[in-house]
Amino acid sequence: MCYLCRSKATVLAGGRRRITDGFRFCARCEKIICDMEDKRLKATARLLEVMNTLRRECPWDREQTFDSLRSNTIEETYELADAITDHNMEGIKEELGDLLLHVVFYSKLGEEEGAFDFGDVADALCDKLIYRHPHVYGDIHANTPDQVKENWEALKLRKKNRRSGTLGGVPRSLPAMVKAYRMGEKAAGAGFDWEQKEDVWDKVREELGEVEAEMKSGSKTDLEGEFGDLLFALVNACRLYGVTPNRRWNARTRSSSNASITWRNALRQKDIRFTRCRSARWRSCGRKPREIKN
Repeated sequence: MCYLCRSKATVLAGGRRRITDGFRFCARCEKIICDMEDKRLKATARLLEVMNTLRRECPWDREQTFDSLRSNTIEETYELADAITDHNMEGIKEELGDLLLHVVFYSKLGEEEGAFDFGDVADALCDKLIYRHPHVYGDIHANTPDQVKENWEALKLRKKNRRSGTLGGVPRSLPAMVKAYRMGEKAAGAGFDWEQKEDVWDKVREELGEVEAEMKSGSKTDLEGEFGDLLFALVNACRLYGVTPNRRWNARTRSSSNASITWRNALRQKDIRFTRCRSARWRSCGRKPREIKN
């Protein structure tokens, strides 16, 4: 079967044309295709060909650039994160596909500029994984996940230090809380950390005192800076106590959002408008609102 047009009848055996063994020719697509048994390889080749077609024939796809796709890529990443949080396997599959589209799209843009193609991206990833797993491909010993992570960060730091220093591996575009957490991890990996995790609370109290002082001074700019220092200290406290702050924050906001949806749905089922709601009716919904006067 041709993995491009999905037509078995159009696939001609190699003997019909002078084609290297392991390849076939599709008369409908007029393309030489790899005679692969592994569906993953077939699907990858099909995806790359679909991307070529879209880039050539779709007006929207033709005008896209690295910059125009950037925001969409971030959005797709968060949609995948939501699907993972919900343990929705069908959603995870769909969102992984959307994210893979962006990988293929960027690779196509790089190919058009003569910088790199999808093969270069995949090969570079393989080289990186082999380099950062010396306990698998080399003679380094790592018997626990913590040892593997320690080796990974050391190798990553050794390579990136040449270009950007200890904290250079933290992406500038990360959400603020995630970025602060990763910077704390990077600094700790380089030896800059509290000797005892309990010591972090002295820093938190210090930053809290500075926030209170700036609140009295009336300088909004300085107050923002001190709040930032306080939040950074709290994020480090989370790290030292094994808590991922953005995960807990997302859980908290998700819980509040679900509660809001629950009581709004209860009102709709009772055909009660929010602005016309009376206390008696709210009691039947399990909550009591502020009185609204006509």
